Amino acid sequence: MDSNLLKIFVVVADKKSISLAAQDLGFAQSNVTSRIKQLEKNIGHMLFHRIPKGVKLTVEGEKLYPHAKEIIKKIENTILEMKSLDEQPLLRIGSTESNAATRISPFLVKIHKDFPNMELELITGTTNTITEKLLNFELDIAFISDTPKNSELHILNIFKEKIVLLEPKTGKVPDVILTFKKGCAYNEYLHKHYSKNGICSHRNFEFGSLETILSCVEAGMGRTLLPLTVIEKLGFKNRVKIIEIKELSDIPTTLVCRKDCIPKIASYLENFKI
Repeated sequence: MDSNLLKIFVVVADKKSISLAAQDLGFAQSNVTSRIKQLEKNIGHMLFHRIPKGVKLTVEGEKLYPHAKEIIKKIENTILEMKSLDEQPLLRIGSTESNAATRISPFLVKIHKDFPNMELELITGTTNTITEKLLNFELDIAFISDTPKNSELHILNIFKEKIVLLEPKTGKVPDVILTFKKGCAYNEYLHKHYSKNGICSHRNFEFGSLETILSCVEAGMGRTLLPLTVIEKLGFKNRVKIIEIKELSDIPTTLVCRKDCIPKIASYLENFKI
């Protein structure tokens, strides 16, 4: 059944007049009359008595009236709800710890300012952990280290990073890599770098915060690989030895989503600048 016919029926019933309903709807009176006749044919019952002062609902019309109002209301609410989806009511964001330390705060503030009705959720972790959550539809977008290797992921934006090796300023450096838990991309790259150069004896000490990792480097417990912005942000630039390794210096942070689940604000994210 055409919901527009029900809407016309309700307006005629409310106005108790076909001519007044036509004025309210902006239709020709003949158009309203023909639509009511069409609805009556579909229903199989006469819905209005024609009286000198207008129209009056029949018994069948009175039974239809509350159902018609309910149907129209549900349709209107559904349309409003679907339109609101264009505003991305919820954005679930994943981020590596290093990106969270330097970029996530201005990102969240800007998103909130531009989309004040949007609800934001944030989860942090290693690149592998965040990528897995994104692939499992637990996140909408994610900041990960390097360009994605998985063909199911779509790149929304790329942020350049200057990656550096950090060692204690003095003393012998133990063959220990200080890192986040398993899945840290920088840890994997550093191990591959040493393996490529014939050094395979490095152990791992895993920690839960960047500041702890940097403090342990400063204390002579080992070395780590991190973006220079993180060292500067946490105030360790003059407290540790900074070494540039050309083949490891250009590992970008990439904002990604699933190819089959691109967020509605994708164009906004693609042009986002921090």
